[in-house]
Amino acid sequence: MQAARYPQRFCGRDFSGEEISLIREVVDTCGGISRRELAYTVCELLQWERPGGGLKARECQELLELLESKGILKLPEKRHQRKNCTKKTISKEKCQGPRSTLAGSVEAYTPLDVRRVKTREQRDLFRDIIDRYHYLGYAIPYGARLQYLVYVNHPGREVVGCIQFSSPAWRMKVRDQWIGWDDDRRQEALQHIVNNSRFLVLAHIRNLATTILSCTLRRLRTDWERQYGIKPLLMETLVERSRFHGGCYRAANWIDLGETSGRGRMDRANKRHGARVKTVLVYPLVKNVRQWLRDGR
Repeated sequence: MQAARYPQRFCGRDFSGEEISLIREVVDTCGGISRRELAYTVCELLQWERPGGGLKARECQELLELLESKGILKLPEKRHQRKNCTKKTISKEKCQGPRSTLAGSVEAYTPLDVRRVKTREQRDLFRDIIDRYHYLGYAIPYGARLQYLVYVNHPGREVVGCIQFSSPAWRMKVRDQWIGWDDDRRQEALQHIVNNSRFLVLAHIRNLATTILSCTLRRLRTDWERQYGIKPLLMETLVERSRFHGGCYRAANWIDLGETSGRGRMDRANKRHGARVKTVLVYPLVKNVRQWLRDGR
């Protein structure tokens, strides 16, 4: 492939050959997601943002289509969008006030009712709760994603948790060393890893967080493969060390692999080393997961 075929400058940004190669790798690896989701993925990885902090997803999708027209990559087919749809907003009364006042032991509230977010009303509710109560707020996750609302049905029906799963971190030193794969194998098998990118528990109920993890992981295995055609083999999550210990993950037998550098994905200049150190935890969904991810068997 000739370097001259790369758009050296697009919408006010210069793109290096390394960045174009990364874009191609994202498109080749992230099967099953839409062009819009790919655009958000690329923006996130390259930190292509507007002055106010929003991602330049529209411009990025135009860039992806330009690269496709030049034969540099192959995008998924365009999905048909419904016309004349008006955006609905959720009533703010559903989320006003403090978190749930429920307490006690989780046994008093089981079985939990885990609902995958599918409808616009469910999406609005999920986003509103995460934006209101999660310390990171809501942001569109890059790549593939599934979201769940978790309810109890007594003494009344009530949301007690929200959990989101999305595409894995592109590179993560402690995880990649633990698996022992090279770059070629990582590119081939990466999407068999799923990231738990948001987790919010709304009630002070003993063992609720661990129970939510268990219930949603059982659902996720089937839902992820049905949605994206990829069998998840390993879960990962990153817990910000300065804020949390990750006790619910440890209680659910997740494996502590160590810590990130705190730099972020695209900090090649090492300007933010140690800024936001996170503990990396993983949970195998199959036996011999490292061997499978490393060797393909």
